[in-house]
Amino acid sequence: MYDYLIVGAGLYGSVFAQQATAQGKRCLLIERRNHIGGNCYTKTVNDINVHWYGAHIFHTSNQQVWNYINQFAHFNNYINSPIANYKGELYNLPFNMNTFTKLWPDVHTPDEARARIAQQQAEYAGIEEPKNLTEQGMKLAGRDIFTKLVKGYSEKQWGRPAEQIPAFVLRRLPFRFTFDNNYFNDPHQGIPIGGYTPIFEQLLKGVEVRLDTDFLADKQRWMDSAERVLYTGPLDAYFNYSLGHLDFRSLRFDHKLLEGVDNFQGNAVFNYTDAETPYTRIIEHKHFEFGKQPDTVISYEYPQDWTPGAEPYYPVNDDRNNDLAAQYKSLAEKESKTSFGGRLAEYRYYDMDQVIAQVLQHPWLQK
Repeated sequence: MYDYLIVGAGLYGSVFAQQATAQGKRCLLIERRNHIGGNCYTKTVNDINVHWYGAHIFHTSNQQVWNYINQFAHFNNYINSPIANYKGELYNLPFNMNTFTKLWPDVHTPDEARARIAQQQAEYAGIEEPKNLTEQGMKLAGRDIFTKLVKGYSEKQWGRPAEQIPAFVLRRLPFRFTFDNNYFNDPHQGIPIGGYTPIFEQLLKGVEVRLDTDFLADKQRWMDSAERVLYTGPLDAYFNYSLGHLDFRSLRFDHKLLEGVDNFQGNAVFNYTDAETPYTRIIEHKHFEFGKQPDTVISYEYPQDWTPGAEPYYPVNDDRNNDLAAQYKSLAEKESKTSFGGRLAEYRYYDMDQVIAQVLQHPWLQK
């Protein structure tokens, strides 16, 4: 009999396992995939650490979280500064003075940029309650920014025209009136030197781990193996979809090793913001760690519809799904020996630092 059965070797489950083990608890961690690390997993290809499930840049304003994660890795000083490619036109992200002066060549100062944005916003001031993403985007940003840098990218992410995407997905658009391409405002940011997988190897030292093991395929047996269960998988799957399926958006990655190419695009992240390009991003992984290897690895990222059996990535937090998730959470509260944590089990998107902060405050870990 274990003290804890932990379902899922992603960030939530692995941090919990580390903390519980440090408190002398006997933990068994089981993972459906054939590797630890969840979506943070990095795979080494020709000496390049490839973010196998998409780019992960660690950033936080939480000093406790930063101190915690630095026990298990050394971070470099990588700053996330993506480039947007709109039909061959290149723009800096996030929206800042570099973006505005490229978008409008007659704009040179912060005041001129503010005035141009305000002018374009004013054209849509009559829209009091935006009914869809188009109306919301036009109202927040005006035609130029919305059309070139928001619309097509969002349509690919959601798999539908902007006129059919709910307005709530675009709650705000931050504008910076400085020449600063740093995507995040957090004081701590970087990439773990050597990739993310070594972090998980450190977190899971002394923990019994079984890979290629599906909790749901023999649920009762695994439930009986421990005093308590920490579950990080899909919330609806735990209850055998008894109330119906929660919707997700999924992703497909096409990884390519380019031998003899030492620099494909000159930046780690390129966003393709037109609707016609089928992928949303190209990631060139070596730039995360300032690599000098003679080869490079790039990954094309394709959003796609989620169907049962596909990998879930982003919860679709519209009214229908939020209502259904609330019903499942009511069932979860009645599970006396199971705790539900993380993006899938809570049906909510979290950054990595938010996941760590949650685990560190988990009631089961408080002495």
